[in-house]
Amino acid sequence: MPDRKIIHIDMDAFYASVEQRDTPEYRGLPVIVGGRPDSRGVVAACSYEARRFGIHSAMPCSRAYQLCPEAVFLRPRFDAYRECSDRIQAIFRRFTPLIEPLSLDEAYLDVTDSDLCHGSATLIARAIKRLIRSELDLVASAGVSYNKFLAKIASDMDKPDGLYVIRPQEAQVFIDKLPIRRFFGVGQVTEQKMHRLGIYTGADLKALSEATLLEQFGSAGPYYYRIARGIDHRPVRSARQRKSIGAQTTFAEDLLDLAAMETIIDKLASRVYASLCDKQLGARTVTLKVKYHDFRQITRSMSPAAGIHSRHALMTALRALVVHTEMGRRPVRLLGVSLSGLSPLSAPESVAGRQLTLFS
Repeated sequence: MPDRKIIHIDMDAFYASVEQRDTPEYRGLPVIVGGRPDSRGVVAACSYEARRFGIHSAMPCSRAYQLCPEAVFLRPRFDAYRECSDRIQAIFRRFTPLIEPLSLDEAYLDVTDSDLCHGSATLIARAIKRLIRSELDLVASAGVSYNKFLAKIASDMDKPDGLYVIRPQEAQVFIDKLPIRRFFGVGQVTEQKMHRLGIYTGADLKALSEATLLEQFGSAGPYYYRIARGIDHRPVRSARQRKSIGAQTTFAEDLLDLAAMETIIDKLASRVYASLCDKQLGARTVTLKVKYHDFRQITRSMSPAAGIHSRHALMTALRALVVHTEMGRRPVRLLGVSLSGLSPLSAPESVAGRQLTLFS
């Protein structure tokens, strides 16, 4: 039987819970963190009180206001969330160095070789939850199993304040009964396709051969074949390599003025380049994202032969990409700039160096 001990910790309504903790009068109220109710912003997080009204993450804030006009709408305070996340990570490190953060509010821990709590992953998870509550006044849910796939599913089983364990001998029965929508990696579109193929549970998925799944789902087919059998050998990577750096903004009103959009791209590029320098990285590819007023979204990318190792290279590439869009001819609601193909840079250009303007 598998002998790994994996814990997945997921903070409950993290952003909203931090706001309720820091402002006690918000406790017990429906709290929504995101955009203003009269804006195009979306819900970044919401308290459990707000979820009772059918509000969820990524919902337009205008819709959330319709469902719950009395909700408290707050702008995100990412500095506060990062500070809490750092303290949570410090608690994790008391138990294991093998930590793989997925975001500010969730992470995998490999405690296979830990002698703490009598070597029990369940007791370690319970201790971590208790420390997070006592030291940060926040609530976490935990999932415990022998691989990352099952640990992540387990952490969502008894939210909020849950602790769910899937033991190796119980795993296949658990997977067989699991609705396919609960499988990590199965989104709404894939779920609908699986339903058309008669796949509604893990048992249905397991009944199909790997060749059939490969034919129907391409490169994801072998993954679905393995997880239907409880097989996931992915290690907990304590130093995850970042794949991209980006920034984007949605406008309160559609923009048609090209000069105004060029100014915004310049600001986004400055933020992205500063982050690149902070991390002492270079990039291979720059991408410009444009979402038009009718929600049609395009991306335009460029990979200069010399890569993106200077602010000048980034600005030059973006100027060329703008030409291949309909900016200035069609109203735009969102712009984004991102860098990918990241690699360490031995001598990064200083962020404090001369600021170049993209469209000057």
